[in-house]
Parts: sequence; structure tokens; C-alpha cells
Amino acid sequence: MSKLVTIYGGSGFVGRYVARRMAKAGWRVRVAVRRPNEAMFVRPYGVVGQVEPVLCNIRDDASVAAAMAGADAVVNCVGILSESGANTFDAVQDEGAGRVARLARAAGVAHLVHLSAIGADPEAESEYGRTKAAGEAAVLAHFPGAVILRPSIIFGPEDEFFNRFAGMTRMGPFLPVVASQTKFQPVYVDDVAQAAVMGAEGAAAPGIYELGGPEVLTFRQMMERMLQVIHRRRVLVPVPGFVASILAFCFDMLQAVTLGLVSNPVVTRDQLKSLGRDNVATGQAPGLEALGIQPTSLESVLPDYLWRFRPSGQYDAIKDSARNLRKAD
Repeated sequence: MSKLVTIYGGSGFVGRYVARRMAKAGWRVRVAVRRPNEAMFVRPYGVVGQVEPVLCNIRDDASVAAAMAGADAVVNCVGILSESGANTFDAVQDEGAGRVARLARAAGVAHLVHLSAIGADPEAESEYGRTKAAGEAAVLAHFPGAVILRPSIIFGPEDEFFNRFAGMTRMGPFLPVVASQTKFQPVYVDDVAQAAVMGAEGAAAPGIYELGGPEVLTFRQMMERMLQVIHRRRVLVPVPGFVASILAFCFDMLQAVTLGLVSNPVVTRDQLKSLGRDNVATGQAPGLEALGIQPTSLESVLPDYLWRFRPSGQYDAIKDSARNLRKAD
């Protein structure tokens, strides 16, 4: 019988790529999520019955243990960028990570992969960074042989970064940029998934890996690359720190008074703190190259999914070609 892997958060941005790769490698895949009915799209990743969404709440021991029953490997992709209700940073990224590791050890799971972030730091100003670091510590305390992946900002067709800002360019001639000089090392989602699969299969040595792409770019430079891809001219407007703080506070309060019915659509106060520091590999931990993975560039992927934000969408290239013909005449 083929081996079984449980992927917590397996229908999320990164998790779905891990699930697809594990299924392609012949594993049975159990996708543990809070809403299995919204994760049915993962089932075609394998043959009938090979990939199965199951109900799981990472805040509950019994739920996590049931999803893990019989698994040979576990991958935890659960993480949040902002808090909502009971899903706080502590509950999900610290306690939840420790719970998965503790129960994996008790169940005799052979390999555990934990998805963290380059911003993980017990001294971080943001609660996001502190709880990511606490989660790593909890994982290693219970499962010393775990593989921990720390990616920089992740890009890909379903990302909430380039898609979000590309959508904002439709609203007017200006594009506000917060923390324009903060540096990032954008990494392709499938490269991260490949690293996770190597950890789940035991092909990666235990320890911490910092995953970054081939380039280090400032926030502003990433926006400039995006604008080039979507063929739009927009004025990039740096947002002063105090203005960003006021906006973040107002939107956080709006989310609070509406009990989450209206989510913060711009930036939270905690995210603003994270944006205050560079998000690049330190060089003190191995990266994609150590796993034999060639980092994928932005240029080779962005046009594949941002074309829909061009003025004429998929027909933009045809219009450019026709315009060149008229010039030649």
C-alpha cells in the first residue's frame, strides 16, 4: 500500500501545491482543513480516492490526531496573516504548531515538515513574527527531527500579494506603497512545495531552511516589475509611516466593531510592524540550492497569471502587434 501524508492547511495557497506534488509522487494524501466542502478541488490531483479532504481544527487535539491517524508523514502549512475570532496568532501559529508536532511524535510519524517564515524571530516587533518563532521552538521541542521551512514572500497564481496590488491598479492612476524600501526575496510557491515534499519523503536533512528566490527587491521594485507585466502606468506613491499607522488603526477598529464582518482590506497594525524590517534570507541557514532546487524568477511566472490585469487582458499582446503593424504602414 502506498504511503499516507496528512497536510494541514492542504487546500491553502502553499498546501495545494504540496498536495499535488505528493499525489504525483504516488502518496495517498489527506488534506486536513476546517471546511472540507470548500476543498473538493484537490481531489482531481490524484486518481479516485487518492486525495481526500477531511475536517480538522488545528486548535483541537482530537481533531488533529484523527486527521493524522496512520500517516507516515505530516506537513503543516497552517498560518495566518491577520487574526480573526478564535484564530489568533498564538492559537494557530504557536499552540497549533506545537500540537501538530506533539501528536505526530506520539503517533510515530516518520517525517514532519513545518512551514514557518523568514520573519520568525522571538524578538520581532510584530506578533506574527514572534508567534512564528514560538511555533518553531514548540515544533523542535516535540519533534527534533522536523524540517522547518522559512520562505520569504511567496508568489504564484493564487497569491494575495501581486494579485491584490494588480487589482488596485484598476482603481485609478495612483498606487500607494507602504514601506517602499523594505527588501524581500520573493520565492515561487512550487519551489516551496518541492522543498516540503523533499522533507516529507526524508530527502531533506532535518533543520531550518531559509527559502528565497534569485533576486532581492524592495517593495517599490516589486511594484515596478508588476506594472511592467500588466502594461499599466501608475504613479507609485510612498505612504508615510504615520499615515499608514492611522489607516491601519482605523481599518483594524472597523473590523473589530463589525465583529469581523468587514475585514481589514489594506494593512493591519501588526502587518505594518512586519513591513518595518527586511524579509530576506540571512545566509545562516541552507536554502533552495542546498536541496538541489533552482529558484524560479519572477519574470518567468508573473505573466502567466497577471495577464488578466492588463488593459485588454489576454488580447493585450494582439493589440500591441496590430499597433506596430499600423506604424510600419
